[in-house]
Amino acid sequence: MLELIDVYKRYGGRVVVAPTTLRVERGGTLTLLGTSGAGKSTVLRIANGLVTPDGGEVRLGGDRLEPARLRALRHRMGYVIQEGGLFPHLSVSDNVAIAARDLGWSRARQEQRVGELLELVRLPPDVLGLSPLELSGGQRQRVSLMRALMLAPAVLLLDEPLASLDPVLRVELRVELRALTRRLGVTTVLVTHDLADAATFGGEVALMRDGRVEQRGSFQALVREPASEFVARFMAAERESARLVAEAR
Repeated sequence: MLELIDVYKRYGGRVVVAPTTLRVERGGTLTLLGTSGAGKSTVLRIANGLVTPDGGEVRLGGDRLEPARLRALRHRMGYVIQEGGLFPHLSVSDNVAIAARDLGWSRARQEQRVGELLELVRLPPDVLGLSPLELSGGQRQRVSLMRALMLAPAVLLLDEPLASLDPVLRVELRVELRALTRRLGVTTVLVTHDLADAATFGGEVALMRDGRVEQRGSFQALVREPASEFVARFMAAERESARLVAEAR
């Protein structure tokens, strides 16, 4: 479904993403895990055409992501960023429907889809007239997810979607978001530095370091069979967290 083939990116003399090949099958999940500056978000932006790689290519359903087709292919991808990225001068309704309006959807079709999405993310209709500044952090993330799903995309790209939330809300939305992606059967790529996010979402994990994929595999494979000392140290944090939680109980 989504392929990145030998993509790489430099800024000046610095390699941000070394030649990288990744593939996510239809309905599958890939989590890009790693510390800040590892290149995770750049890979995601290359995937949706916000960043042009210096080499390699991106394919969505076999179609190459190139300038002439970029707009049409982006409509097949939903994109959620940290803190939602909502436009503060627009209402919730206008934020959600912005791409549909651009495509010329009728008002009735827009309203029907927005209503479906409200139910899907469990928000009440009375939020539609509010501005993003009047919403809680959790509500903003749900609205951002509605906007990403408005066009019923084949691929959902999530860039640290839970990072700005408090711990209790983060746990709740993590579980909800994973259940939602499974229910929709949407191909999902998640960028996170949080081990609990990676463990919850399942699928394949690619742990990045200095613009390179250090190891790929299931979350448990990275925990039990680390390919390097870096992977072992990184994943050990998960076991330590679990131990502290167990002791607290």
